[in-house]
Amino acid sequence: MKFISWNVNGIRACREKGFMDFFNEIDADFFCLQETKLQEGQIELDLPGYEQYWNYAEKKGYSGTAIFTKHKPISVSYGIGVEEHDHEGRVITLEYENFYMITVYVPNSQDGLARLDYRMRWEDDFLAYIKKLEESKPVVYCGDLNVAHKEIDLKNPKTNRKNAGFTDEERGKFSTVLENGFIDTFRYFYPDMENIYSWWSYRFSARAKNAGWRIDYFIVSGALKDKLKDAKIHTDIMGSDHCPVELEMDV
Repeated sequence: MKFISWNVNGIRACREKGFMDFFNEIDADFFCLQETKLQEGQIELDLPGYEQYWNYAEKKGYSGTAIFTKHKPISVSYGIGVEEHDHEGRVITLEYENFYMITVYVPNSQDGLARLDYRMRWEDDFLAYIKKLEESKPVVYCGDLNVAHKEIDLKNPKTNRKNAGFTDEERGKFSTVLENGFIDTFRYFYPDMENIYSWWSYRFSARAKNAGWRIDYFIVSGALKDKLKDAKIHTDIMGSDHCPVELEMDV
């Protein structure tokens, strides 16, 4: 099975920049979006053969997630069941016979780390959520996790130590996820690959210079390790300040 995750930075804008070309070409079993930036009824996508599931933020033009899939789930849930976190359309969970599929858009800690304390609560509550799901079957989750885990995961680690997405606190929370048995699938296949990123600032010609960050991931339960086939980052695909990331897995 082929899984895709893409922070589209506004699906309406991305649709005008080649979204459907990539969607049709890649022919994924699961196509997960983050930062859709719209409300219900503001877009209609004609995706024959796919079920569509959307979670919208209450705030207009902000956040939001979606999953398009060829495989009808047993059940669908929105959010993680924690009031503080469930107003921004950040999580969709699809249940299947052998696994849970989750798209997630993790809150950014923001300039000046204004939202870092909230982000720490989110991290703890999301980990508790996926650990609870894991009691019944393995979990696959993907999305913009808004953290570059190691220095290899961004172009300029030294100048970003205190910036959102590369603080010790955020990196530590990601390490905790891995310590709980989850696998960063790209690093599983390519532990030492450098200069491969999934997000570039729109400023400073960052993408042309490949001054990027790897902040988009597929994470899976350790129980799925033997089913992993490959992971890819589609750095050549434009349309957003992020590029799509991919997982191939037999489930």
